[in-house]
Amino acid sequence: MLKSSMTKNNQLWFELNPDQKAIIASLKDYLKNEVAPGAIERDKSSEFPRKIVNELGAMGIMGMQVPEQYGGSNLDTKTMALIIEEISTVDGSLALTVASHNSLCTGHILLAANDDLKAKYLPDLASAKKLGAWGLTETVSGSDAAALKTKAEEKSDHFLINGSKAFITQGTVAGTYLITARTDASDRSLASGISAFIVDGDSEGLIRGIPENKLGLHSSDTTPLSFENLKVPKENLVGERGKAFVDVMKVLNGGRIGIGAMGIGLGRGALEIAAKYALEREQFGKPLVKNQAIAFKIAEMATELEAARLLVFKAAALKDAGRDYTEAAAMAKLKGSVAGVQANDYAIQIMGGNGYMVDYEVERMWRDNRLTRIGEGTDEIQHLIIAREYLKQFS
Repeated sequence: MLKSSMTKNNQLWFELNPDQKAIIASLKDYLKNEVAPGAIERDKSSEFPRKIVNELGAMGIMGMQVPEQYGGSNLDTKTMALIIEEISTVDGSLALTVASHNSLCTGHILLAANDDLKAKYLPDLASAKKLGAWGLTETVSGSDAAALKTKAEEKSDHFLINGSKAFITQGTVAGTYLITARTDASDRSLASGISAFIVDGDSEGLIRGIPENKLGLHSSDTTPLSFENLKVPKENLVGERGKAFVDVMKVLNGGRIGIGAMGIGLGRGALEIAAKYALEREQFGKPLVKNQAIAFKIAEMATELEAARLLVFKAAALKDAGRDYTEAAAMAKLKGSVAGVQANDYAIQIMGGNGYMVDYEVERMWRDNRLTRIGEGTDEIQHLIIAREYLKQFS
């Protein structure tokens, strides 16, 4: 017998359940009162919002997918994506801080660390007592992550790390770092020889660089790191020696869901501002929205963002079901970032000269969103992943 796709309470799969509605409603109030008022000034000053991050930690947002036994909220991936999207509508820098902390450093520990390491590090990460940073990218290995040069040499009771990392989010403000380094000879066909380590922020030999001067996301901390004879206890090895690259790819898959949601949120924030503007602004004796060219832009923005959101929900559902979500995550990230940046660009166009001005915020949203087409894998890398995964069915 055929069954309806509805649940008993007639809730469709893409709709929010009561718990999600309550979480987002509470978050909206907090963002409106505590985050939005200072977003423009933080963009100008590049001040990291430590107080806000601490408050998000108290709300359970900095440990969204950490199990309750470690002080986390144990939320599903769809709810995490909804939270990241909502934060993004107000402050892209804060959204990137939340997304990277949860998906990358904390996510890698959740995925591959043993129980002792989880018990030692996850509680402080979940509460935001310590922020997490994830060190993969190097100046010689961006999209080609397996080409990293940082080395970890095994000694009697520790590893000695030497090398450097680039573009590290939370680079100067983190207290816990997840660093990848080469421990063994490389077999490029298997991307072997790479290991992962947890590094304490006060470790001797961990050198934080000067924060980068960026196009956008100014109050998100982005910094190079270098390691000079950095000693890491052997027990801080995460996962199997020489096999971390597989875990890295899984972590990036999860991170892509968050970046897709971030792209959607920044695009949605700009859409909402532009739509209100078009309803109120009059030209040639009528509201802008009565101009078909403007109305069609709003229609396209809304449609593309909604399509991207459904892809994010699909990837989240597959991830939580324990099924392969590599292709779905790449699609969600690609669609979310491209649709979001396009929405930001259209919003500026709809608002004309005012859209180019700082006080209307859509220009900041555009600058912030442009990173989503690069971070967690460029558009080009997502295309390669999607093509590879799609073509598997024919081979």
